Amino acid sequence: MEDFQINEYLPLRDVVFETLRQKILKGELKPGERLIEVALAQRLGVSRTPVREAIHKLEQEGLVVMAPRKGAQVATISAQSVRDVLEVRKAMECLAVCLAISRITPQERIALRQAEEAFATASRGNDLRLIAQKDEEFHKVIYMATKNPKLDMLLNNLREQMYRYRFEYIKDANMREDLRREHREITDAIIKGECERAKTAISIHIDNQEENILKNL
Repeated sequence: MEDFQINEYLPLRDVVFETLRQKILKGELKPGERLIEVALAQRLGVSRTPVREAIHKLEQEGLVVMAPRKGAQVATISAQSVRDVLEVRKAMECLAVCLAISRITPQERIALRQAEEAFATASRGNDLRLIAQKDEEFHKVIYMATKNPKLDMLLNNLREQMYRYRFEYIKDANMREDLRREHREITDAIIKGECERAKTAISIHIDNQEENILKNL
């Protein structure tokens, strides 16, 4: 794993954990793929102990499961798991847009509009990673505007759990037009200070995501 980097400020098990976690979330380690401690330790240039500890943490997060006679493997996401995650995310996103409306600064209003336009521009191209990045940056502006770091952290964690399915979601050019429209509606509602409108817009956004992720499972 060529992008494995040692961070001198973190315990080795945490560095290994975050490396494997990102590989799973980005789809580089596929659902059902076995995680063999010896092989991973060799590829990462570490002993088996931090790998074992990292796998245990990944199991606690639900990203890894222990299969009989197979050991650790990357977890698949069930339809019910998707529904559970997005149900919680929708409730927190509704809270986030209303908090953002009450706390957003003039500079953040400008940043939100710029992020919405940057996503729209990227979504007309074919670079799926760039589109996903600009989508993430758009939502990040909203989270930061809440001035609530705990909510920001929880929402980012929930969004990451769906990362593996985001590329399937944005492959369809017609779907990207829907996303542009949804982002524009969310942005307009926040900038105009319309909490109920923003909650409706973000709910539709999450519901459409759920529908399309389930379709691609």
